[in-house]
Amino acid sequence: MSAIDSVLEVMKKEGTPLNAGRITEISGLDRKEVDKALKALKDQELIVSPKRCFWEPKK
Repeated sequence: MSAIDSVLEVMKKEGTPLNAGRITEISGLDRKEVDKALKALKDQELIVSPKRCFWEPKK
């Protein structure tokens, strides 16, 4: 499973907006991997930010 898939899975599983630090804790991925995955997900418009620095899957 890629880092992008892992990050998206964690976000869906938690069901609440998460910041990169919390995603890192839950997934066990390196912070740089999480940051890259979040950027890719943003570029693909698969996640949205309901408040600054927090992300959730697009509905």
